[in-house]
Amino acid sequence: MRATPFLRNVGPGVSAALRERVRRPSMLKKLTSPEALAPLFKNDDYIGWSGFTGVGYPKCVPTAIADHTEQNNLQADPATKRKFNLFVGASVGPEVEDRWAHMDMIARRYPHQVGKEVSKGINAGRIEFADKHLSMFPQDLTYGYYSLKKQRGDPRKPLDWAIVEATAITEEGHIVPGASVGATPEILESAEKIIIEVNTRVPNLEGLHDIVHSFAPPNKQPYLITHPSNRIGSTAIPIDTERVVAIVESTHPDNTGTNAPENDESKAIAKHLIHFLSEEVAAGRLPKSLLPLQSGIGNVANSIIGGLADGPFEKVQVWTEVLQDTFIRFFDSGKLDFATATSIRFSPDGFNHFYKNWANYKDRLLLRSQQVANAPEIIRRLGVIAMNTPLEVDIYAHANSTCALGSRMLNGLGGSGDFLRNAKLSIMHTPSSRPTKTDPTGISCIVPFASHIDHTEHDLDIVVTEQGLADLRGLSPRERAPLIIEKCAHPDYKDSLKEYYDRALFECLKSGAGHEPHILKNAFKFHTNLQEHGTMKIKNWD
Repeated sequence: MRATPFLRNVGPGVSAALRERVRRPSMLKKLTSPEALAPLFKNDDYIGWSGFTGVGYPKCVPTAIADHTEQNNLQADPATKRKFNLFVGASVGPEVEDRWAHMDMIARRYPHQVGKEVSKGINAGRIEFADKHLSMFPQDLTYGYYSLKKQRGDPRKPLDWAIVEATAITEEGHIVPGASVGATPEILESAEKIIIEVNTRVPNLEGLHDIVHSFAPPNKQPYLITHPSNRIGSTAIPIDTERVVAIVESTHPDNTGTNAPENDESKAIAKHLIHFLSEEVAAGRLPKSLLPLQSGIGNVANSIIGGLADGPFEKVQVWTEVLQDTFIRFFDSGKLDFATATSIRFSPDGFNHFYKNWANYKDRLLLRSQQVANAPEIIRRLGVIAMNTPLEVDIYAHANSTCALGSRMLNGLGGSGDFLRNAKLSIMHTPSSRPTKTDPTGISCIVPFASHIDHTEHDLDIVVTEQGLADLRGLSPRERAPLIIEKCAHPDYKDSLKEYYDRALFECLKSGAGHEPHILKNAFKFHTNLQEHGTMKIKNWD
């Protein structure tokens, strides 16, 4: 590849830290500044970033692109305005992604987001967004499904650019990721041009990763994993070094902030779940060490993992997407034997502890790509116990994880569907209500009919709130509804839900449609009442 004009051989100017991290000397000849790269990005470019749940994402180059756009007032003129098609394994830091969204620099964003400005842009119609199961996104990216409208460049390379963070570059030119893998291998495979930000602030995490190549059908291979600790790949991501156009040194930490704190509700949910798991062990349906656990993000997930650290189970295994701070406590308790994930999302204090005690954790942890971490065949083979938080669950156990009032996108689906459909035990945990400014109880998280359905009734086994736990295994819809209402609904909503179900059952049996009773004119009355009156507490069903 002919050298691009903005590159320069910096020679002695290379920092000692960077020289130590980049073990392929020819790569150092491509060292440049983020500011030199910013003008190269054109309107409608297809760009992939590394990163997953706010860690391991590029910071310098995306910031420089935003700075260049702002300083030159490019967004003010339709002739110079730049909007990019952005692809990331999951969410990244708000200082880059939300800034791009606020500046109207994102045309489309796949497959997952949690940023306030990004969701605002999606709901305002400025950003095209399509949710996708995280196990499926990387393969669909390599298939070219997201770039069918891409008019220029190599059709075999769906992305114009890959901007990825590394903690080291090996002698072969392979990339050692940081605290996440996500879709980085497939993003690198799919890009015409590659920019690598080598982060010398965080430790070289070489040895933490297990990377496998992504093949397309009919050449796909099975993932030969029967235990979370099985290694099947390499410790770095192989790349075509000829496509690397620039190296940038980064010293910026991941912008993770603190994890969601536990509260009385989340602790009560955790208590119900740990009691249920203990009963499953006593009944012989689970081994004493349980089966590999998957846990989502948030205060409920934190409480559950914290409760397990104090719980009765020994030599527990974890097969999940993201590790939060309470996993450090779980490790330190001696009860967590091994964990595999695609991302470590610790707080700054959590990362400091993790790095200082690296020797205690490095042989008990692996990070894999999201295509492997979320692979349905592995989840089913291992018998994973999946635990995730929805926005709402209805009386038949359909769950909404993404869209408030059926339409307003809050956050992406993520990998919850990958796990819930394929796990041995599929668990949804949520507070029974969420506070609002207009109602002291808040909205009910148990509703007659979910206003948007991400996970069907066929995918859920257990629903649990701070009120109690409903075991739905083997139950028909007409058996589920009274149980969910009785065990999980908030007392302020329980009578209304019972009345709705009784009325629906009477009407539907009378008309010969009694399998899953609904009165369509009333099914969303909780939601419409909230829109019209600021509360889900209806006066009556008539």
